[in-house]
Amino acid sequence: MPKENYNDLLAFLAIAREGSFTRAAAQLGVSQSALSHTIRALEARLGVRLLTRTTRSVSVTQAGERLVESVGPRFEEIESELAALGQLKDKPAGSIRLTSAEHAANTVLWPKLIELTRDYPEINVEICVDYGLTDIVAGRYDAGVRLGDQVAKDMIAVRIGPDLRMAVVGSESYLAGKSRPRSPADLAGHTCINLRLPTHGGLMAWEFERDGHLMKARVEGQWTFNSSTPILRAALSGFGLAYLPEDMVAPHIQSGALKRVMKSWTPTFPGYHLYYASRRHSSPAFRLLVEALRYPSRGKA
Repeated sequence: MPKENYNDLLAFLAIAREGSFTRAAAQLGVSQSALSHTIRALEARLGVRLLTRTTRSVSVTQAGERLVESVGPRFEEIESELAALGQLKDKPAGSIRLTSAEHAANTVLWPKLIELTRDYPEINVEICVDYGLTDIVAGRYDAGVRLGDQVAKDMIAVRIGPDLRMAVVGSESYLAGKSRPRSPADLAGHTCINLRLPTHGGLMAWEFERDGHLMKARVEGQWTFNSSTPILRAALSGFGLAYLPEDMVAPHIQSGALKRVMKSWTPTFPGYHLYYASRRHSSPAFRLLVEALRYPSRGKA
């Protein structure tokens, strides 16, 4: 039957269910005369009588009863599914794609998002580890993570971590018998472990600051990696000095596996921020993710 006749069927089912044109008309929000006209047109199209009408009652015919039994449950299923969808419209669900550097993924995203995904199992999170300062719109990401001073001005940015301080470290086996560097210029006499940034294809410069004086050092060494975990592993194995986030190397400094040098030169950077285009933050799932990651402002617990 053509789709335009579904309203006719719904009208018939309402009358059959209520046993009354008056009650069915009130339920459907139409007049009794309009409802009578609808049923007469439906019966004319089908070529069978569906209802037996008297001055006091309305009952279904054999054909009408067959129609109620065959079509009625299907419409009830449709109504049930539509109601279920209505309940889901504000329920957090769906997939969220994020791009992030490895350190942020390990130290900020993972610890905070594991609780979110446990509480809301219908939220799926994909994290792509990338140092390339990816264009999140072109890459079809919902959001990205960068240090605060790297976020483009046209993006919405939400702070998700504390300020980040870097550390220059080396193992005792590497430093044994060597003069420890005291300034960026001294790094020229040391083997260093490099990080290659895919954005420009070059090696990351080590940034330093002291007494308001900023410096960038280009270092050399036997090993180059494109993520921080293998750099840490190489440093622990004695292959040179590494320039890594302070919190990443702190346990190894405490255990004595690594020694810190040039502490007074290592700067502090604005912490990690979640950033996204304004049009990509409407879903309940994404709003929950933002709140789960949001770093408390000063003065709050």
